[in-house]
Amino acid sequence: MSRRFRAAVLRSYEDPFAVEDVVLHTEPAAGELLVEIAGAGMCRTDLAVRRSAGRSPLPAVLGHEGAGVVVGAGGGPGTEIGPGDHVVLSFDSCGHCRNCRGAAPAYCDSFASLNLFGGRAQEPPRLGDAAGKALAPRWFGQSSFAEYALVSARNAVRVDPALPVELLGPLGCGFLTGAGAVLNTFRASPADPLVVLGAGAVGLAAVMAAGAAGVPVVAVDRHTRRLELAERFGAVALPADAAGLPERIRRLTDGGARYALDTTASPALINDALRALRPTGTLGLVARLHTALPLEPGTLDRGRSVRHICEGDAVPGLLIPVLTELWRAGRFPFDQLIRTYPLAHINEAERDCDAGRVVKPVLLPEGRSR
Repeated sequence: MSRRFRAAVLRSYEDPFAVEDVVLHTEPAAGELLVEIAGAGMCRTDLAVRRSAGRSPLPAVLGHEGAGVVVGAGGGPGTEIGPGDHVVLSFDSCGHCRNCRGAAPAYCDSFASLNLFGGRAQEPPRLGDAAGKALAPRWFGQSSFAEYALVSARNAVRVDPALPVELLGPLGCGFLTGAGAVLNTFRASPADPLVVLGAGAVGLAAVMAAGAAGVPVVAVDRHTRRLELAERFGAVALPADAAGLPERIRRLTDGGARYALDTTASPALINDALRALRPTGTLGLVARLHTALPLEPGTLDRGRSVRHICEGDAVPGLLIPVLTELWRAGRFPFDQLIRTYPLAHINEAERDCDAGRVVKPVLLPEGRSR
């Protein structure tokens, strides 16, 4: 049985999204769920497809921070989620490679083939447009800029139906990444000062998680409004162009930060962060680097280290419930970063995101706008 619904389709790297009818040609197979999307966050990774130089096949439906209500389930072993359940959708993983078995699904051996279009070319067409042309396979296992998404049950996390499900999607990626870096990767404590470079969605999630854990945090950004938000969540704010930035951070962190999280991919700020670390300090990188990263002499002296962090080193089924409980307690107010848009206004949301007018756009399918 086929299902027709509305979705935002990206047809070329330069054109705006087009909200149009699409057709899903299959029902959920074993281990799959059909989810009616209540809201989907817009992430920089979605927008980066425009800069992928042809590596991502188009036309396609993007979106990988979906949340909604299950309306169909294919059953099968280990499937505990069913129709009526409210779910947050996160990244996909195989569940049986060494890293998945070791509770590190973000480093799944099949991460690229399960989450990125390029690795799904062998999959039979499931989604097409009204004219019958196939759309690219599931983006991050979701393609949730739509009224419905067909997903693996493995990348769905059941949540309390009393929660505002339309706002929860960013917990599956952007907010998960920032909070997970603090709580999982660094396991930061009140004795471990943290500096966060970039006060966007990921950076501010890290600031909020640090506040919840009692970790002293310094936030660096070039936007005054975002620095004000960081201060609201308990950070000491510094402008990115402040003179002597590493020295100022060291003074604010009693001799140097124990951890630094970079969300900017700016070589200058990355070098500043390394200079601001105390001996044996660690810098975590979450933003994708598009050029070579020159490290200045001395930045890796005295035991300092650099590592990449994917998806906050999170097991979504474990971290997402922690974050929703922190939100209930008023200690992780992620909703203050969100502005909602009707799905039909996706191009306005993209423009606002690019211009820094909004931290986290969330797209609401028709009938859920508010």
